[in-house]
Amino acid sequence: MRTIIVLLTALCVIGSAFWAYHENYQTQEAYAASQRLQGEIGEARARLAILRAEWAYLNRPDRLHELTDLNFEKIGLLPLAAEHFGAITEVGYPVVPQAEELELRFDGSIEVSSDGTAAGGADQ
Repeated sequence: MRTIIVLLTALCVIGSAFWAYHENYQTQEAYAASQRLQGEIGEARARLAILRAEWAYLNRPDRLHELTDLNFEKIGLLPLAAEHFGAITEVGYPVVPQAEELELRFDGSIEVSSDGTAAGGADQ
């Protein structure tokens, strides 16, 4: 009986060691994948910063103004002026209907009082 207990204990220790070994490698793989993803995120942020800088450079107002002047015959763009916008009076706002007055009707209502008298004030 003693040998069976020793054998089962040894098997439990070996099984626990195998499980810990397996979990250790899974954890290391997950950590490596996390590090790879963090690196990719950093690279994507760097590329995004470069693209934003390029976009800001290409959309400079002075550059766009020069491009519209050079290509006026081809595309016919005009510079913005106040006359190109409409007046506030030209905007069609929706008509809001006037709220009807709330009419309270007390037909068929029941009077409740705390003094113990019946409705209508008649003494009993």
